[in-house]
Amino acid sequence: MKNKRIGVLMGGPSSEREISIKSGKAVCRALEAKKIDYVAVELGAGPNTNGYKKSAADLIARMKIDAAFVALHGEFGEDGTVQEILEQMNIPYTGSSSSASRVAMNKIAAKEVLRFNNIPIARHEILTREGLAKAGGIGLYFKDLGPSLVVKPSNGGSSIGLNIVSDEEELSAAIDGAFKYDDKLIIEEYIPGREITVGIIEDMALPVVEILPKRKFFDYTAKYEKGLAEYIVPAEIEKSVYKKCQDIGLGSHKALSARSFSRVDIILNKERGPVVLEINTIPGLTETSLLPKAAKATGICFEDLCLKILNSALL
Repeated sequence: MKNKRIGVLMGGPSSEREISIKSGKAVCRALEAKKIDYVAVELGAGPNTNGYKKSAADLIARMKIDAAFVALHGEFGEDGTVQEILEQMNIPYTGSSSSASRVAMNKIAAKEVLRFNNIPIARHEILTREGLAKAGGIGLYFKDLGPSLVVKPSNGGSSIGLNIVSDEEELSAAIDGAFKYDDKLIIEEYIPGREITVGIIEDMALPVVEILPKRKFFDYTAKYEKGLAEYIVPAEIEKSVYKKCQDIGLGSHKALSARSFSRVDIILNKERGPVVLEINTIPGLTETSLLPKAAKATGICFEDLCLKILNSALL
């Protein structure tokens, strides 16, 4: 790291902007503790247009950085856009490549890759605005996928726009809400079970974390408001199942060509075992986020975790 200036990219135009700023500030504190030369690069709130892309590139260029620590979540930061900008500028950066980020961020494309690699996923259907207008009735989704459904935008994270529904009225409201975030939605079967997550660092599966939300599910509020979820690290799961969860998490990371680190969210169902919900190529990076919790359980403190992530960009 000697004589290298690191730009910590945060903020951005996505609905996860506030979380990104928290992650970015936490990373800055970690780099400062490690006596690494860094500069906070807070990208504006948008809107995300071609002009925004150019202004972001200009800001990064003005900062004269040697490498970028990408702490941007959601649109622009996690969908390959900023990675492509950095690649064009020949600036090394943390996390997955632009192509891998693009696929992982798109839940529809990611599910296809996981399915191709025989990784268990939930049964689902795709809904567009045009498809909704042509649909014979949204009640058909219950017939095809089961008595409870999960509705979510095809892009995005932090459970924004996600809802679990059990009747047509709830489904209609959930579809309207999710269309505020994307023009393409996923409607999938609701699989009951234990909510767990597997963090990956340097191609190694970290201890499994079990999430015990105090709300209906681990939604945005439960994730970011203190006291609304409990975490068990390592999860108290039968040894063989625990190992299977780690293997599926690492397999998902590799199948999607993720690089350096990620977090794979899984539902552990009694009959079906672990089923992958999604992969996050830039999971939350505050000191209380799930990936750092898992790393801490192996003796990797937050500062060392950030350093490992940063070193991977410079290899």
